[in-house]
Order: sequence, then C-alpha cells, then structure tokens
Amino acid sequence: MRLKLTLVLLISVAVFLSPLCVVAGAPLPRKGKIPPDLSEILSRMNDAGRRLRTLTANLEYTNVTVLVNDKSVEEGRLFFSKGANGKSAEVRIEMTQPDSKVMLFKKNKGEIYLPKINQIQEYNLEQKSGLVEEFLLLGFGAETGDLRKSYNIKYLREEELGGETTAVLELTPTKQSIAAQLTKIEMWVNEDSWMPAQEQFFQISGNYLIARYTAIKVNLKFPGSTFELPPSAGAKIVKMN
Repeated sequence: MRLKLTLVLLISVAVFLSPLCVVAGAPLPRKGKIPPDLSEILSRMNDAGRRLRTLTANLEYTNVTVLVNDKSVEEGRLFFSKGANGKSAEVRIEMTQPDSKVMLFKKNKGEIYLPKINQIQEYNLEQKSGLVEEFLLLGFGAETGDLRKSYNIKYLREEELGGETTAVLELTPTKQSIAAQLTKIEMWVNEDSWMPAQEQFFQISGNYLIARYTAIKVNLKFPGSTFELPPSAGAKIVKMN
C-alpha cells in the first residue's frame, strides 16, 4: 500500500517546524529595519539549527481541500529529539482534537495508535527513506546548503505573523521525488529565533496543508518513554504496507 502524502507531510512537519522559540545560546536578533537578504536568512537559520537538540510544542494542522472548499483542523502536541552520531531523529505527535491518536516515527518505522478502536497501524518507511530524507533537509540541524540541493529558494517579503516579524521564503522543488508531491512550500521564518513560524505545503492537486506551532520549549530532557507508544493491552496491530 502506498504511503499517503498526508503521512509523509506529518513526518516532515513534525520534524522541521518550530516557530517563535528561543533556544539556549540562540543567535542574536537582526538589528536594524532593513529587510534581510536570503543569504543572511539561511546563515542565521543554520546557526539556530545547530543549537537545537530537543523540542516540544503545541501544534495545529489545517488541511484544505480546495475543490469542495473543505477545511479540517487537528490539534495536539509534538515531541522531537534530534538525531546524533548517526542516529535518526525521533518524533512523537499526540493529537487531541478532533480525535485522539498518537503517532510515533523512528528508525524507518511509523506507528499510529488509535485508542477509540484500540488499534496500532504500522508503516514501514524504509522504502520511502529517500522522500522522507528530502523533507528532513528542512529540519533542525540540516545545513541550508543541502536545502539548496533539493529546492530553489526565493525570498518573497517580510510579514507580521502572530505579532512577530517573519521573512517569507518560497521553496520550489528541483528533485522529482518532491516535485511529484508538492508544487512549492512557503516558509515564514521568525526574525528573532530564525526558525520557521509557519509552513504551507501546496500539493499537486491544488490542496494544501498549513502547520502552526505555539508554546515552544527546546532542549529539555525527555523521559525514555516519550518515544514509545502508550500501553495498549489487547491492541490489534495492522501492517499498512
């Protein structure tokens, strides 16, 4: 079974988004009123990414189906631990609205626990590692030089978002594996933290996904159980691919 685009986007969003946060030893805000140029933005994003180790945040995903003018919103919380020494990143997403579910991504494996029906859906991501890695280039700690290998990056404008000044970037895929899924990504980069404050993913179909994050906390120590599914006695395990 083909891995759905929404699942891939959830992985990528969970890994690389963190708006309006201040990390330990974060780069100083830009001084002056002259809008930054693209080189400055990418350089400061690099500095901010190098300092990040873990992240937790409230999150909101808005999926819009343009043809029928339908909008659905999911709310929850994200836990992210950056990979080190060759170890892959670990991601936990706890959705609370409108339905409860827990999503866990680590070691080329995705798991979704649905408590209402006491079911665990398992996804083998190994065959999708190329696509996932392309999205992870947008992630914390990734060099923006690598980002340029997969996207043409354009500075669009400055824009106020949630009371903060952001630099809006447009990322157009140059690799076919990404271009087959998305036409472009727009990224709002906070000019104090130099991390994304919002992402909008434009799909080939014309539909799009918007991700927003709040209540950011970074570089905390998580208990070992954070990146394990909650106890689910009697849960049915379903292999999705």
